[in-house]
Amino acid sequence: MLHEIPVDRYGAAGRWMARAVEACVHCGFCLPACPTYRVMGEEMDSPRGRIFLMKEVLEGRLEPQEAAPFVDRCLGCLSCVSACPSGVAYGELLAPYREYAASRVRRWWPDRAVRWVLMETLPYPSRLRVALQLGRWVQPAARYLPAWLRPVVELVPRAVPRPRPVVPWVAPEGPRRARAAVLAGCVQSVLYPEIHEATVRVLARNGVEVVVPPGQGCCGALAMHVGEGDRARRLARRNLRAFPEDVDAVVTDAAGCGSAMKEYRLLFAGRPEEEQAGRLAARVRDVAEFLDGLGVVAPPPLPARTRAVYHDACHLLHAQGVREPPRRLLAAVGNLEVVEPQDAELCCGSAGTYNLEHPEVAAELGRRKVQALLATEPEVVVTGNVGCMVQLKAHLQAAGRPVPVLHTVQVLDLAYQGRGLPRLA
Repeated sequence: MLHEIPVDRYGAAGRWMARAVEACVHCGFCLPACPTYRVMGEEMDSPRGRIFLMKEVLEGRLEPQEAAPFVDRCLGCLSCVSACPSGVAYGELLAPYREYAASRVRRWWPDRAVRWVLMETLPYPSRLRVALQLGRWVQPAARYLPAWLRPVVELVPRAVPRPRPVVPWVAPEGPRRARAAVLAGCVQSVLYPEIHEATVRVLARNGVEVVVPPGQGCCGALAMHVGEGDRARRLARRNLRAFPEDVDAVVTDAAGCGSAMKEYRLLFAGRPEEEQAGRLAARVRDVAEFLDGLGVVAPPPLPARTRAVYHDACHLLHAQGVREPPRRLLAAVGNLEVVEPQDAELCCGSAGTYNLEHPEVAAELGRRKVQALLATEPEVVVTGNVGCMVQLKAHLQAAGRPVPVLHTVQVLDLAYQGRGLPRLA
């Protein structure tokens, strides 16, 4: 054994964590791939350093409090997984470790307050709407707020769309090729309901019978990211009950949600729901992944030649391993030129609630990402995750270049409708 972790002490997740620790040979390939290491340049702010710290805690040689600042600063983007030649399942170590450490780490009260507000609002659309309205009212005085609260208020959008009804069933256009259940989402349903609507239209256009199960809710991703396992399981259980098994896929159009749902077996490891969670996880597909596998009906070309830069959402590229499907879908759209930015694999700094809890690091990553995107001289930015969209829009605005940001499925939807993409004048 390469470690002395008493795996039985940590329940079913103990063996997952031990396997990840054992696989790491400390080669250092992860260092240049890690966003926080690129920004901070510290060994303990790299995946290799964090694996060492978590190993020391799990073996009883280090207190969780001592490791907390470095583990907290991890975005959970999993770019290290894509770079690792040894196959270290870093996510299978990070998520259960954060849950283990959550009750053992003392946090400054403003940090606890921000996290409580986020966890009690973001997963619940009605609460989130109220919070956003309050944030808009407070926003003009943001500079007078305490420093720990300011980042939350500053990211509140200028306008929030009106609530829109969710249609529970949509018939396929033409012969039925598949039947899919779609996650309606929580944050995205409030900020960008048009993405869900585009997803449903594009699926139906491609012969998919669409079911949007009632009773579903937040996937639990945000709670999982910060180690609130019990909260994440409470939210996930709703989806275990809501989503039917007689579908070809459970389709998500937010990379973070898809990644979390694919990890439901780990979330419920050693619990009665583990088998059911595993069956659901096995059917989860990102909308780009699903459409690419199905084979899309060729959309008509855009009315005008448009230059787009594609931004890889970390939880699509690294966590789910989905790289080519969105690119193939975009390549199917005539008159759309898709270009790649430098350091495409690096995180934009969103990472769930990271840009609210660690605003300084997130802001630097956002600034760097937007510089790389703008260097390609795009007329539109395309990505596959709502968190990335919020982060990129904020930093494009700050850079004085508010280039439109669209979801991949929105590009397909506009092409099917014979419409052009919105572009910066």
